[in-house]
Amino acid sequence: MTIKIGILRETKSPPDRRVPLAPEQIRLLMERHPSAHFFVQSSPLRCYSDEEYKRLGIAVKNDLSECDLLLGVKEVDKSTFIPGKTYMFFAHVGKKQPYNREMFRTMAEKNISLIDYEYLTKDTGERVVAFGRWAGIVGAYNGLRAWGMKTGSFVLKPAHKCHDHREMVDNLRSLVFASPLKIIVTGEGRVATGALETLAACNIPRVDPADFTAMEYSVPVVCQLGPGQYVTHREDKPFSFGDFVRDPEGYVSAFLPYAGAADLLVTGHYWDPKSPKLFSPGDMTKPGFRIKVIADVTCDIDGSVPSTIRATSIESPFYDYDPVTRKELEAFSYPSAVTVMSIDNLPGELPRDASVDFGSQLINNVLPDMLSGRSSPAIDRATILFSGKLNSRFAYLDDYLKFDAV
Repeated sequence: MTIKIGILRETKSPPDRRVPLAPEQIRLLMERHPSAHFFVQSSPLRCYSDEEYKRLGIAVKNDLSECDLLLGVKEVDKSTFIPGKTYMFFAHVGKKQPYNREMFRTMAEKNISLIDYEYLTKDTGERVVAFGRWAGIVGAYNGLRAWGMKTGSFVLKPAHKCHDHREMVDNLRSLVFASPLKIIVTGEGRVATGALETLAACNIPRVDPADFTAMEYSVPVVCQLGPGQYVTHREDKPFSFGDFVRDPEGYVSAFLPYAGAADLLVTGHYWDPKSPKLFSPGDMTKPGFRIKVIADVTCDIDGSVPSTIRATSIESPFYDYDPVTRKELEAFSYPSAVTVMSIDNLPGELPRDASVDFGSQLINNVLPDMLSGRSSPAIDRATILFSGKLNSRFAYLDDYLKFDAV
């Protein structure tokens, strides 16, 4: 079976430099699957240049209308959709995100099939492709960078100005902390794993939750909190992750003791809108609230972290939040304010490293079935639209497609 695959030029603003497949990975796929033909849409912005693809014999062109499958990373400009094609990218429509509704409606109107990376999972529900680890890697680095700038204790080069991940890690290994620092990382998945990886690079030891709240240290330390630590059942029943997922409203936050012990918070936990927030705006004004820097990798606006009132950018990553007025202030302008980092495309700071890792996940878990024409339950589960019609698993999005959707 012959299949033509196009790599899309990223069209979301601000621009994202990542790619779903690096040049060497496409070359590998071409060798393994001779019936697959790849085309890369010309772009002056992506982290791999047109010339890097051309050197490996990969066609670069502007018109991808002959392709069957179109791969991107972020949301696609609705004016560029080619009717009747299959697209695969992070669509961010599964939660009825209002800012992507018109894009989604355009896809349905043009009889497009949409496969969303976010819903590519194993039978157990575990995701098979994600940038989460890289979000955690860069998010924790930015948290440390903000702490150094806020306290004047050290300076870290921005991650996006590093040549690659190796240079970023080298910066961390030479870091000297002038004073103790207590760090919390929330979550137990890819994001948290990446964050802990960064903190381990500068030899910050981990301590358990009980010691973290009870003790002070002469060196920086980090404590990882899973949901069993940061929430508790309303009726004091033993924590069950399965029950928490099924009934998040049955739980309340247990985070405040940690907020009274930590200086820097790095969020890596998944948040359901029905689950409790880590803390309230009012909690941030209490005398015992100690956190002064929040690296909100999750970046859920009006989500579990009330100081995340907007997303920041790679070029301008920080702002200060006044807990009293609940307003934004200029970054590092007010000592008693909480400094927030809330970049929503953190892996874009290390685009080449993140792209290679993501492409490997696609090659190992998704593309073999697609290129061989085999049926795939994972792809079926991730198909939100098929020729413009909602997959039954996503029937709940029907009102989202209508003009009168709320």
